[in-house]
Amino acid sequence: MDDRPRGEIISGWTPAPLPGPDVIDGRFARLERLDPARHGADLADAWLGHDWLWDYMFRGPFDDAAGIGAYLRDIAGQPDPYFYAIRDLAGGRAAGVASLMRITPVMGVVEVGNICLAPALQQTPAATEAMFLLMAWAFDNGYRRYEWKCDALNRPSRRAAQRLGFSFESIFRQHMIVKGRSRDTAWFAIIDREWPALRAAYERWLAPGNFDASGRQRHSLSALTRPLLFARDPLLQDAG
Repeated sequence: MDDRPRGEIISGWTPAPLPGPDVIDGRFARLERLDPARHGADLADAWLGHDWLWDYMFRGPFDDAAGIGAYLRDIAGQPDPYFYAIRDLAGGRAAGVASLMRITPVMGVVEVGNICLAPALQQTPAATEAMFLLMAWAFDNGYRRYEWKCDALNRPSRRAAQRLGFSFESIFRQHMIVKGRSRDTAWFAIIDREWPALRAAYERWLAPGNFDASGRQRHSLSALTRPLLFARDPLLQDAG
């Protein structure tokens, strides 16, 4: 008898498509394929003077708009990472970027990364909805696994991953050298079987009734996603 343990047989699944939509619309945010000519001035205004935004990024910080423009020209138009500018519809200006990257359609795996949100965009419904729109596109188009990775010392990023419903998986020690520094990497993921419950949590959080007249949330997203996590980040166990 063949009783050696092996993974489940995958049937009825075909490789996922490459990212492709130039625009993904939401109620609070709009994702637009990054265009330096179109988004550069907004992003320079949003990012300049906030050098700490780049502490855990592969590039930056930048001294001026010309430096940001050169950076945007380097990253725009690539198939992987596939960059979007994030436009907050409340103000109408682009105030951050994010990308789909390490795109592996034949395995149904994709990562969200290179996220850089200006202070004006952080902790807003638009920022959260932007993350929802990207993962919804991925799972709606057949991806089986959606990843989030960050420097293990980047506690805000690790906290954000758990709030957004990513389960903690591991720490890859001495995974990279970034800006001349050794980096351990924290890995998080959402898989397709978890997505329906997480999607319902997001839709409940994004619903108009979850915000009062001043725009404050009635129910936090973390309260909705925490029960759905396969594994919590041990660094954050003290956070309640």
